[in-house]
Amino acid sequence: QVHLEESGGGSVQPGGSLRLSCAASGFTFSNYWMYWVRQAPGKGLKWVSTINSGGGTTYYADSVKGRFTISRDNAKNTVYLQMNSLKPEETAVYYCVRILGGYYGLGEAPMDYWGKGTLVTISS
Repeated sequence: QVHLEESGGGSVQPGGSLRLSCAASGFTFSNYWMYWVRQAPGKGLKWVSTINSGGGTTYYADSVKGRFTISRDNAKNTVYLQMNSLKPEETAVYYCVRILGGYYGLGEAPMDYWGKGTLVTISS
């Protein structure tokens, strides 16, 4: 059974950093592109970042470019999101998501599995 489990969330001050991890199981992880998305309190899901199956191609929402880094270790079936210089408005539940590759716009690929999420709170 496909399972994705996010970890690494917590409380951090503005300007701080966190590294999120997502452990995958139940499928051939190296065959899939992955997303990180987030949902702020009372808001809808927003796409944050994409990584291709091999890890050599990445994409980011404009709001996080230069501050966030997505990566993966296929030998460990894990995808990461390094988040630096965090802002209060980025408080959200962060989810890793399995997606299907194809010619889609950024953040528009079909999502088929996701985890329970990990809460990131940025406040002073």
